[in-house]
Amino acid sequence: MQADKKKVTRLLKTARGQIDGILKMIEEDRYCIDVSNQIMATQAILRKVNNEVLHGHIDSCVKAAVESGDSKAADIKLKEIGMVIDKLTR
Repeated sequence: MQADKKKVTRLLKTARGQIDGILKMIEEDRYCIDVSNQIMATQAILRKVNNEVLHGHIDSCVKAAVESGDSKAADIKLKEIGMVIDKLTR
């Protein structure tokens, strides 16, 4: 993985802490909207992590495949990115 590992790790630990908090909120039978807001906040962090990972992939793996002159390798990397974009836009 070529993304900023320190940043990704920090964000994932934050998301993990938020998920633990959400579980506690559910156990405490907290107000539904408060739980929902915390879930959306966690999803936002996970989107940010995914964005960081994907940018790292493009900046390293995809770029290297294109610069290598190996059109087959470049095509594979570009198709992978296309599939991820398809998943993100569903």
